[in-house]
Amino acid sequence: MIYTNLFVIIFLAGTLLKFVFNHVLEFVDYRFRKSHSLKPAAELASYIDSDTLSKTATYENAKYFFYIPHSIVHTALKVILVVSGFYVFLLNRIWDWTQNEYLAVILFSVISSVPSSILDIPFELFAEFKIEKKFGFSNMTGGMWLLDQIKSLVVEAVLSIPLLLLVMFILIHVSVHWWLLTAVVFIAFSLAISWLYPVVLAPVFNKFVPLEEGELKTKLENLLSRCGFKSSGIFKMDASKRSKHSNAYFTGLGKSKRIVLFDTLMEQLDANEIESVLGHELGHFKHKHITKKLFVSIPLIIGVMYLLSLLSGLPLLFEGFGFPVIMNQAGEVSGLTKYMGIFLAGLVFSGYGIFASIVSNFFSRRDEFQADAFSVKICGNGEPLCTGLIKLNKENLHEIEVPKIYSAVHYSHPPLLERIKAIREVEKKL
Repeated sequence: MIYTNLFVIIFLAGTLLKFVFNHVLEFVDYRFRKSHSLKPAAELASYIDSDTLSKTATYENAKYFFYIPHSIVHTALKVILVVSGFYVFLLNRIWDWTQNEYLAVILFSVISSVPSSILDIPFELFAEFKIEKKFGFSNMTGGMWLLDQIKSLVVEAVLSIPLLLLVMFILIHVSVHWWLLTAVVFIAFSLAISWLYPVVLAPVFNKFVPLEEGELKTKLENLLSRCGFKSSGIFKMDASKRSKHSNAYFTGLGKSKRIVLFDTLMEQLDANEIESVLGHELGHFKHKHITKKLFVSIPLIIGVMYLLSLLSGLPLLFEGFGFPVIMNQAGEVSGLTKYMGIFLAGLVFSGYGIFASIVSNFFSRRDEFQADAFSVKICGNGEPLCTGLIKLNKENLHEIEVPKIYSAVHYSHPPLLERIKAIREVEKKL
């Protein structure tokens, strides 16, 4: 490894930047929480008492003190694997043994992920069985956790191995515009997952049953009709078997679209509040947020793949980290080398994702405000949405207010207090 190499410098600087920046942000949020945790805002004083605020602060502090060692260990491992030449050693041994590009890329992808996966196990167990159990959220058992891990590995293998093989086929047999075909494959894969998720993937982990007949179903179906939203149905998910955290969402594409309500959410909110929460989700549909994101993400994926194709062709990238440039029988750069160039480029710039998060979260929060406003208008009243959000915030022990900079980097949804204020403003205009 050549420490004066431009790409090595960019990697080390980005890793340090991400580590320091995130720790500073978490500390800023921690200090903010200490000074605001027991002072309910005037808008929420009649809904949230000091005991709830205290418990929320304790929960968030527990996650913060857990984050510190987890982040240190995770970052240290990342640097050690690169600096020690682990990835180079692994690639060389696999290639010497297989001399097959398809098998090599699968083995490299699997084995290279093993160290971080093993290291994460004790942290995942601690988070689930210590923190989440302590605060009354987790209903997970050891057997259930293990079964989830096995299911996740199987699903990941079933989805990722064919994708890897298809990408490798393109990298091996297409010499000029491989980046464009690879982008098309990724886009098609993402759309296919969106279609398959509600009907094939999600049922692997949870049970979904149609919402039973009654006042709630009638109310929600009327709302769907008013919004012109067609779906395959409204379903209740058995989220409580794992956690008491609650949520609602709609997912899928075309005929696979469905509305999903956590059973925990149905226990915590009344019919009007659930209607308003669904109204919020339908706001995303009416404002075409998902479609707009597709129109942004598709050219973005193509652009990123083009940049990766340029970076992966630079000898300087391989030289800095000590990676070999493997040639095929025709004397051209092999598909495996192209793949490793993509891998290295992703590794080099992985520390700069915080900037993309800031931009993404800005537009995401804007969409959330629009969806809230739609819910208020379609339901004719903002009070159920306010009380529903407050209850969900209380039950999930989410922070009510956070520093602006923390929200900008980490929050795809506005903090509760900001949402309540915005909803009240919309309500005034009805």
